[in-house]
Amino acid sequence: MTPVRTCAGCGRKTAQAELQRFHASGGELAAGAGPGRGVYTCRRLQCFERAHANRAFARTLRATVRVDLSLGRLYT
Repeated sequence: MTPVRTCAGCGRKTAQAELQRFHASGGELAAGAGPGRGVYTCRRLQCFERAHANRAFARTLRATVRVDLSLGRLYT
């Protein structure tokens, strides 16, 4: 059975493989698999920007994280 995750930007539930994963690394948001909690967004820049604007990354990761907006390049 395929794991299902929720997009932090739009709230859509879908297969984990269809989403972009982020994790906290040294107080910064980092893309890809990593240790600890993860947060997912759809593979659309709009979802990434909405998650950032609504502070969904910090809330889901349960940690204060600095979001580098250059991570938006993952969506082009």
